Amino acid sequence: MAFDRTNGLRDNTLPAGIDRTDAAILGLLQNNARLSIKEIAAEIGLAPSSTHERIRRLRDADILRGVHVEVDPKVLGIGLEALLMIELSKHRRSTVDSFLDEVIQVPEVRFAFLVTGRHDLVVHVVVRDTQHLKDLALDNFTNRPGVARIETSIIFDARRRYELPLLRQLG
Repeated sequence: MAFDRTNGLRDNTLPAGIDRTDAAILGLLQNNARLSIKEIAAEIGLAPSSTHERIRRLRDADILRGVHVEVDPKVLGIGLEALLMIELSKHRRSTVDSFLDEVIQVPEVRFAFLVTGRHDLVVHVVVRDTQHLKDLALDNFTNRPGVARIETSIIFDARRRYELPLLRQLG
């Protein structure tokens, strides 16, 4: 194999149903989803038809769940990102599920996480400026039934990693 994106993992440490070749394909695609089948095949030392079949199998198994583009937020007039830490007054599953389903429909919401600890949810939002953030918080979050408290943190800077480790279990 010409290219190994498994970081030295042995086959017995890979998740069930994924071999070293699949791991190499996933490693390449996580870092550049625009690679052609031919480019991936050349990198991993496999025929393009076999590479295509493996990618199709990874999609069918819901291991590959889409292709996304990273867009520069500033180009779209997004000057500010923030995290809203939300405490709910009720913790019934139906209430929490409904809240998450509604919140993710707000255009400024990028991610909504149900978390443990002091807060119940962390919501990542993108806005034009602080006035937009204030309006968003007041109009879309504090007035929702079941919201007990919101704490807001502005994101000054961030680093992202797109590649997931291919570990079956830790330790």
